[in-house]
Amino acid sequence: MTTLGSREARMGVPSKSTGLIAAAVSFLSFGTSGAFVKPLLDNGWSPTAAVTARALTAGLVLLPFVLLSLRGRWSSLVRARWSVVGMGVVGVAVTQVLYFAAIQRIPVATALLIEFLAPIILVGFTWAVSRRTPAPVVLVGSVLAVGGLVLVIGPGALQAVDPVGVAAAFGAAIGCSVYFVIAARPNEGLPPVALAGAGLLLAVPVLALVGATGLLPFTATFGDLPLFGTSTPWWAPLLVVAVVGTALAYASGITASGILGSRLASFIALLEVVSASVFAWLLLGQGLSPLQLAGGALILAGIAAVRAERERVEPVAVPAVGAATP
Repeated sequence: MTTLGSREARMGVPSKSTGLIAAAVSFLSFGTSGAFVKPLLDNGWSPTAAVTARALTAGLVLLPFVLLSLRGRWSSLVRARWSVVGMGVVGVAVTQVLYFAAIQRIPVATALLIEFLAPIILVGFTWAVSRRTPAPVVLVGSVLAVGGLVLVIGPGALQAVDPVGVAAAFGAAIGCSVYFVIAARPNEGLPPVALAGAGLLLAVPVLALVGATGLLPFTATFGDLPLFGTSTPWWAPLLVVAVVGTALAYASGITASGILGSRLASFIALLEVVSASVFAWLLLGQGLSPLQLAGGALILAGIAAVRAERERVEPVAVPAVGAATP
């Protein structure tokens, strides 16, 4: 009997296992960011300056791969220009600016909880547009995932906070949703690494403009700083964040979304908060509580439920290469 995986292989369609591996690489890569950005923030870097520097460095790291993937086919970049603009301006710059604006007014845990509601926003958007109630497993998966997210971030994230900060965090959540939707589209055949690299480079002037206008603080220092008990130059943690936590994370995340669809990819991305907690435990000595471990298990259960619904409808979706339903 011919399996789905073998049919995909013959058709040149990336398998779901490839998408799951790419998603895992993405959330693990994103999860390293906090441990390596923290020394910069603790030593005079403002969040806006740090994210601008990481976007610029990551974009330059990806540039050779962008050129190699295009092989002179600049027309595909031109045809996908609106996807590149959306990815750079909304998916990267606006999302980051609104998140950092939020954490100036509300606790970081609260801002994270709101921003990572992006999968729920996608479920609700699909529900509103299609006017079809999501499958019960999707609704159950959403509840499990959000419950797990609360436990991992901390129940203290649920508190009365500044409404402007909440609005900024919800804006970041919408921007995150846009990132997954754009990443899941065919995008005129533009390779994922090209979309990631071009989007990151386009985000740099937007972020720099925000810093120049004084909307958010924009400061940086260039001396040695402590990193895991040793003194290192400022560029060392920045390079790790740029290469692993940004370039690799965005390129693999866009690849995963294109294969798995925006909904499933966004739910798997919730594991970023789990991986960030694990890296903080391993690298910074911050303990993992039983509640956080239970939260991680609930997120996994939510992902499994959402994936089960996708498996049920997969025979219809297979022919639409890269055009996965959010």
